[in-house]
Amino acid sequence: MAESGSTMREYRTEELAEAAGIPVRTLRFYRERKLLPPPRREGRIAWYDDQHLARLRTIAALLERGHTLGGIAELTAAFEHGRDVGQLGELLGIGWSEETPVRLTPEALADYFEGEVTPENLAASLDLGYLATDGEEIVHVSRRLLDVSSALVGEGVPLAAVLETARRVREHADALAALFTDLISTHLTADTDTETGTGTAEDPVTRLRPLAKSVVEAELTMAMDRLHQSRTSTPQTPSS
Repeated sequence: MAESGSTMREYRTEELAEAAGIPVRTLRFYRERKLLPPPRREGRIAWYDDQHLARLRTIAALLERGHTLGGIAELTAAFEHGRDVGQLGELLGIGWSEETPVRLTPEALADYFEGEVTPENLAASLDLGYLATDGEEIVHVSRRLLDVSSALVGEGVPLAAVLETARRVREHADALAALFTDLISTHLTADTDTETGTGTAEDPVTRLRPLAKSVVEAELTMAMDRLHQSRTSTPQTPSS
């Protein structure tokens, strides 16, 4: 095993496969599928480093959570070919999201979540679609979600608990999105230009999305108020 610089370890093919806990043939298969960046070569010897090892561990974690190699390869290839961060929403399946992606170095991410950036939490964030990799940088899909998650961790909530709650919120959010989309699609048709008869750029679901957001925000606020009151109210002692 060689050293590159003062901190970066390097591995031969067999050493990297052993460190990642996979057969050598699997490592070579990942290279053929472009899931790993090319190794550094000295003659006929291929040298891999800790970034390759981290990528292999991420792939393993995503596969365990049901992701396909094709999906992982698509995201990896898009970023390695210089896909603009503004198109991250499309890659992660969030379409015309209003969220603003954020580029971070690994050090900056660690600063947001001091002591909480573990391989398990990184894998969970990748699984949720919160994070993606772009070379040596990390891209977070949403400035708002990044700031909220960081604030909760700063208040003492473990990042693992934040991510598990986010997973559950995602399930409810998907259900709410389906509810409002079905409501609007059932009762409204796509807008048309009165002169040309052609569709406009915005369909009713896109145009009325702010109304759905207002309803969800109001209902969530009232629900939290009711829950807080029920938990803090003192039961009345029956009079004798």
